[in-house]
Amino acid sequence: MKQNRTTIKVRYQETDMMGVVYHANYLVWFEMGRTAFIEDLGFKYHEIEQQGVYSPVVDVSIHYKKPVRYGDDVHVLTWVEEYDGLRITYGYEVRHEGGEVAVKGTTKHVIVKQDSFRPVSIRRSFPEWHEAYLQAMEPQA
Repeated sequence: MKQNRTTIKVRYQETDMMGVVYHANYLVWFEMGRTAFIEDLGFKYHEIEQQGVYSPVVDVSIHYKKPVRYGDDVHVLTWVEEYDGLRITYGYEVRHEGGEVAVKGTTKHVIVKQDSFRPVSIRRSFPEWHEAYLQAMEPQA
């Protein structure tokens, strides 16, 4: 399965009073990883949106395993967890440089028309994107 690795340098403003990364910032990091993953597939979000569609998050799951602190260097691994032609679930792991998992999570998305927010079939409307997702889920040699 194809994965993207996005490096994050933890900034002071991302931490809370306890000195650890504020929980909602991981969702921002997930988005950074997802955007980089999509670019690795050969697409860009803004170009997709120019075609009259959005990709909203419809579900999110996040599990905190180990704190990340200011000054830490971590990376976000991103991949396609599930895809059925309509819904895409991305998987994520935030890992410390030594490989230890700090956070795991998923976000589920659909593609909707900008004007009506009605779902769009990726399989039918964006066949090149559909094929890229299928290939990304295949085992890597």
